[in-house]
Amino acid sequence: MSINKNKPHLFILPEDDANRQIANGFIQDLNVNARAIQILPIANGWKKVVDKFMNDHVRKMRQYPQSMMVLLLDFDECEDRLIYVESHIPEDIKNRVFVLGVQSNPESLKRDIQKSFETIGESLATDCSENKNELWGHPLLIHNKTELERMIVSVKPFLF
Repeated sequence: MSINKNKPHLFILPEDDANRQIANGFIQDLNVNARAIQILPIANGWKKVVDKFMNDHVRKMRQYPQSMMVLLLDFDECEDRLIYVESHIPEDIKNRVFVLGVQSNPESLKRDIQKSFETIGESLATDCSENKNELWGHPLLIHNKTELERMIVSVKPFLF
């Protein structure tokens, strides 16, 4: 089933397979409106996420003003990564693009909480739908707080 581009919707552009699996778990949560969200093919690297976004999605986002995007990447404990990614998001669509990810990498989070990637995604969706901050408050995810708060205002009304 594909999304309706003329209604509010969210695309997720994952860096790698681990991030794709987390996103897949997220959309499998029963509270998520699966008709309003779609996972795009993996980009194979955080810089390739930026490249694919710029080359393949910016024009479409301008064409469809209801379209929103999550760039899902590993931060690899690099403080400048978010600044780099945000600097490549055009100003006219910045309010509809969100950058999220694990502070180090998804494998570290998986080891730390001893859950599968898909279960991690489901737990993150549950936190969102129930207004909780349990897993989002984990030390490897807490840095997403500001971006998550910004995203909730735009996405929650149609996604949950």
